[in-house]
Amino acid sequence: MFALFAPITAPFLLKSLRGGSKAEKQRLLDRLGLPQDALPNLGSWKADTGLLHLIVDTILERQPQRVVEFGCGASSLIIAKALEKAGGGHLTSYDQHAEFVAQTSDWLKGHGLDAHIRHAPLAPAPGGWPGLFYDTGAIEPGVDLMLIDGPPWTIHPMTRGAAETLFSCLAPGATILLDDASRPGERLIARKWKAMHPDIAFHLWKGGEKGTLIGRKSG
Repeated sequence: MFALFAPITAPFLLKSLRGGSKAEKQRLLDRLGLPQDALPNLGSWKADTGLLHLIVDTILERQPQRVVEFGCGASSLIIAKALEKAGGGHLTSYDQHAEFVAQTSDWLKGHGLDAHIRHAPLAPAPGGWPGLFYDTGAIEPGVDLMLIDGPPWTIHPMTRGAAETLFSCLAPGATILLDDASRPGERLIARKWKAMHPDIAFHLWKGGEKGTLIGRKSG
């Protein structure tokens, strides 16, 4: 399966290396009041500035109280800081790399931000989906914003599709953000999600370098 998708996914991987302009990165830092050295170089597997601005826009507009993220990193810092700017809310982020989880947690604490960055090993994907997904254990209902930026597509092009098995945890009016949505695997995921969850309105946002699928659960 990986070999079949690799040729048509390659252009999206090359585009993802850019990560956004220096001007957009600076604008992001300025709007959140973060120091110049707050973010590492963006691009490759990291969230690009387009997605990060979309996250900030969503949090400031929707003011979620509970955010769940799959795949921690630069986005975790931006989410936590945007929640602080919005006046409250809490982030729980899951990642399969225990050492990176500890580093990310310390990084956020260094910026005076509080979040639950949790280690969640990968396990066979639930719900009949291919690949692997995070073994998070039970997640309490009432999630207002769910960001899906992992696991990596190299496991399987549709491995992130299993996130939909947790859509039952979403609060009415909740928002879903699926990164890398312009890739072929994520396009197939979007098609299945639309069919499986008619109570969620999905559309492709083409900003940023890699596209984002935005879902809005009915209130």
